[in-house]
Amino acid sequence: MNILQINASARSEGSQSTLLASEVVARLLDAHPDAHHVVRDLARNPIPVLDEAALGALFTPAEQRTPEQAARVAIDDAAIAEIQAADVVVLGVPMYNFGVPVQLKAWIDAISRARVTFQYTANGPEGLLTGKKVYVVLARGGLYRDTPADSQVPYLRAVLGFLGMKDVEFIYAEGLAMGEEAAAKAIAAARRDIEAIAA
Repeated sequence: MNILQINASARSEGSQSTLLASEVVARLLDAHPDAHHVVRDLARNPIPVLDEAALGALFTPAEQRTPEQAARVAIDDAAIAEIQAADVVVLGVPMYNFGVPVQLKAWIDAISRARVTFQYTANGPEGLLTGKKVYVVLARGGLYRDTPADSQVPYLRAVLGFLGMKDVEFIYAEGLAMGEEAAAKAIAAARRDIEAIAA
């Protein structure tokens, strides 16, 4: 089993989403001690945003790219290779201003490549990253689950599904900014869900 852990917090230390994502991985490793575990920390190693230079590099044939363009495409190639190799993906996702962190959006842009991780067919789009289990740990200061203010879950379910990853399980830690008691309850609830994972 290959486990890919994506830490999407802007903080490299002290992140609740990273802490809980690591606990999901620990749960999986307990059940599969021979599993291979790769961590991509988007705070320590952010992927550049998809800008005009990146688009120019991606749409230039490989043999015609400048060294700078080739280096830029290689960053996305590495992220794609990681997700292609993964059997299980664990995402640690805090909520920033009602959305996902820009670091995570940049990673999603990097792995979303036509004819590589998805394609359009006569019957519509087809995701090519199939056969993977995804765990998404959501860390939030307030309470947003199943409310119109939760843009994260619909977005992540849509974009992961578009890429072929339809087996997605969400683990919630909510109310983390609503006092010590609420935060403790949120972490405890998330840990109960992690313990219940059928690894």
